[in-house]
Amino acid sequence: MTRTIPGFDHVRLPGADGVELAAAVGGSGSPVVLLHGFPQTHLMWRHVAERLAGEHTVICPDLRGYGASAKPAATGRSVYAKRAMAGDVVRLAAELGHERFALVGHDRGALVAFRAGLDHPETITHLGILDVVPTLDMWHVLHGVRAAVGYHLFLMAQPPGLPETMIANSADAFFGSFLDAWANDPAAIPAEVRAEYLRASAAAVPSIVADYRASADIDVDHDQADLDAGSQLAMPVTVVQQDWGAQLGYDAAGVWKAWAPDLDHRLTRAGHFMAEEAPDEITAAIRDLLAR
Repeated sequence: MTRTIPGFDHVRLPGADGVELAAAVGGSGSPVVLLHGFPQTHLMWRHVAERLAGEHTVICPDLRGYGASAKPAATGRSVYAKRAMAGDVVRLAAELGHERFALVGHDRGALVAFRAGLDHPETITHLGILDVVPTLDMWHVLHGVRAAVGYHLFLMAQPPGLPETMIANSADAFFGSFLDAWANDPAAIPAEVRAEYLRASAAAVPSIVADYRASADIDVDHDQADLDAGSQLAMPVTVVQQDWGAQLGYDAAGVWKAWAPDLDHRLTRAGHFMAEEAPDEITAAIRDLLAR
């Protein structure tokens, strides 16, 4: 049985191209969509969503290929492109009656949010990004031995077959290793939530790999086209991340400023799973973003 956010309704609605998304929806007021990361589901937003629901309609979908959402076969380059996944989010919100909304994403969801901000500036009113840099910049900053921290990016970029087989044969160990390594406070992901993440991820190996493979292929093309065209994020943007700039040797705020002129860049002492480790801090950052 899929775990969801207590007190929220669980719905299934169409995204782009007929792909059906599962989402938790609760609260009332101006809409905020929250997108989860890897290796998680919408459940990662449980603390933040409950805090925001007193002021906003909060929509927490499982991304295409993750959790309880549909997992279409990767029959072409574009199926798991962030452009397609961003289209899912825009269509889902419209199905719920929201033509404009604020969007916050973590990890993989943040890459989808970034693409939605570029592709749908008339729809996304505010954009929040947790603990990533844009795909194009990510490949530029990962080099030398420091790139070992992102070994999974290179593994899942390989041609179909071997990555799926390797991961499926050790799914709990593979996905669990990220939950262990990336959390500064492991207690923030209790056993029952961890079990849900591992169950959902093990059931979605081909689509998760396809999502990552797209980020070494078509997503790079889309980002490069926007960079060449001088495209930028038109809405207020807040980025909260660990100090990856210091760890990997680049100017993280500068990378984001090039894409987002109206930028609030914040560093956190929480680990990668900051919405679970530091929900008050992340909720405050989202509220500050929405007030701009």
